[in-house]
Amino acid sequence: MTIASTPSTGAQAPSRASLSPPFAPPFDPALIARMASALFGALPGEQARAPGVQAPVNLAPAGSPLVSPAGFGPGVPGTPIPQGQVPGTNLLPASPTPVLSLGHRAPSLLPHAQAGNGLPDTVVTQLPAYEPRFGSGVLGVPEASGASASEASRHPATGAASPFYFVSDSFGHPSAGGQPVNAPVADYFADTPSLPTSATTLSAAPAAPSTQAPAPAGVVSTEPKYYFVDSVVLPNGYVTPAKPAPHATVPAAGAGQHPPFDVNAIRRDFPILQERVNGRQIVWFDNAATTQKPQSVIDRLAHFYAHENSNIHRAAHELAARATDAYESAREKVRAFLNAPDVNEVIFVRGTTEAINLVAKSWGGQHVGEGDEIIVSHLEHHANIVPWQQLASSKGAKLRVIPVDDTGQVLLDEYAKLLNDRTKIVSVTQVSNALGTVVPVKQIVEMAHRAGAITLVDGAQSVSHMQVDVQDIGADFFVFSGHKVFGPTGIGALWGKRAVLEDMPPWQGGGNMIADVTFEKTVFQPIPNKFEAGTGNIADAVGLGAAIDYVTRIGIDNIGRYEHELLAYGMQQLGAIPGARLVGTAADKASVMSFVLAGYSTEDVGKALNEEGIAVRTGHHCAQPILRRMGLETTVRPSLAFYNTWEEVDRLVAVVRRLAVARSH
Repeated sequence: MTIASTPSTGAQAPSRASLSPPFAPPFDPALIARMASALFGALPGEQARAPGVQAPVNLAPAGSPLVSPAGFGPGVPGTPIPQGQVPGTNLLPASPTPVLSLGHRAPSLLPHAQAGNGLPDTVVTQLPAYEPRFGSGVLGVPEASGASASEASRHPATGAASPFYFVSDSFGHPSAGGQPVNAPVADYFADTPSLPTSATTLSAAPAAPSTQAPAPAGVVSTEPKYYFVDSVVLPNGYVTPAKPAPHATVPAAGAGQHPPFDVNAIRRDFPILQERVNGRQIVWFDNAATTQKPQSVIDRLAHFYAHENSNIHRAAHELAARATDAYESAREKVRAFLNAPDVNEVIFVRGTTEAINLVAKSWGGQHVGEGDEIIVSHLEHHANIVPWQQLASSKGAKLRVIPVDDTGQVLLDEYAKLLNDRTKIVSVTQVSNALGTVVPVKQIVEMAHRAGAITLVDGAQSVSHMQVDVQDIGADFFVFSGHKVFGPTGIGALWGKRAVLEDMPPWQGGGNMIADVTFEKTVFQPIPNKFEAGTGNIADAVGLGAAIDYVTRIGIDNIGRYEHELLAYGMQQLGAIPGARLVGTAADKASVMSFVLAGYSTEDVGKALNEEGIAVRTGHHCAQPILRRMGLETTVRPSLAFYNTWEEVDRLVAVVRRLAVARSH
């Protein structure tokens, strides 16, 4: 809805009080008044008109001798008087009521006890059913009609009773002496001027809870209050109880529950989950290897190639501007996703492997020398082992390893013994790709910094499962791959602290990263371009930005909570199968449910699962050292994402249990 605005002639808009109504109301007040009179029968403050004729119950056909003089129905013999016309006759049963029906009513009208208002209880309970025309008077609306003389005499009348309880100041509650207080009805809009058509906003903020003390008993509050929210003193002195929620500190029911997570709605965003394998709908339990892509990422890639495709930074035409904007916008999305302080500290790379190699070759080549030490953990992926081995071999340095316990968690006390003044860099994963162990990286980083070393955290397996805040972690480098967080393959990011990045030499040379080149000397551009030689993976960077948008909309905390519950269920179910051994049982885990099954090779289990449309990874998972630490060469590795379901876990468990039963026979 578009509302035109009136330009202001001064620095300050005119006050509402100075504005006049721009038009007359679009209805006839006299017509409304007549309709109200016909509807209610009497205006507020006046005595209601006498009750009318009761509706007929038995209509006689025209010409029947039983038709009453009023013409409505069977008359009562000997009383051919139109009811409601002669004073006093309206106390008789209405003429359409058959006379024999009165016989069974009389015994019920005998008084049994005195009611609170002085009437026999049968008058209050039975008479309205006998004769509906007495209902409002007997029940006390208006109350003056039903109060006893003795009660009324103790309280002087303050005015005529309103026949309508909803315009009485007592709001339907009985007053102290049978007479309602004749207070004017509050009009909260009387002083509000009409808004002009140039008004652009009409909003109402919720009122803050009142902090004033309740009025003393018997004192009517002058503030507008509402009995269904506040503690209100009624005119008769009764104080209504305040309703605590949601206006007080008492929490509403369900307030502590997390937002709803609709996994079925999320699954509809991933078209590949409708794929069928061996005649069955696919179950994608290979998320630690790569995640599937939502339709929004697929559409964003298609849109880029259809409408924005160009090289970036070095052209004066429209498509180059579009492509550059999309590429740099994705860089900002990565910065926000990691809570990095500076967008220029984000460097696009092919993935986690390239990012670690960049740091090892550039920073390590400049700062690691003979006799220096590099620390990794026993949990590492090969990508966080091999580059450091290569660096140590070329520089004469030494690679040292943080050990783990039998559950797969690192031993911090042993790590502390490895740190010394020769330690140059500590590089550890945040989540193990083989076991799912969540490593206490913040504590590891703090200990390394106290020893004077810099740190790198491998976030390939963590960014899709938990909130990452690089400023809170405190590491010098953080790396991850886009395809592990529902983005395209071939794109990832390296974040590094500005001071560390600016001290590092470029690790590749080419276009896009130079400011000036002569045959004698090259001047490089500042970060991040210094580390992005050549034409980058522009489209997939844009796709990574779309994936981050998608994850952010759902909420990484919602994702982590759901996955944790699913992981706990899956681990419990697999662990209950005879012959199944869970590999990696640390208290803090994410996503991964590695196991082996007695009597079967991991390849056999993987093949049986594939026949049922269930995709898992089998093998060493590019993490041979940690599997050998557990006494194994390979495992079956189901790994979860937020689009997996309890039913899918049940399908997996059913296949493994069937294999276990077959082996036992």
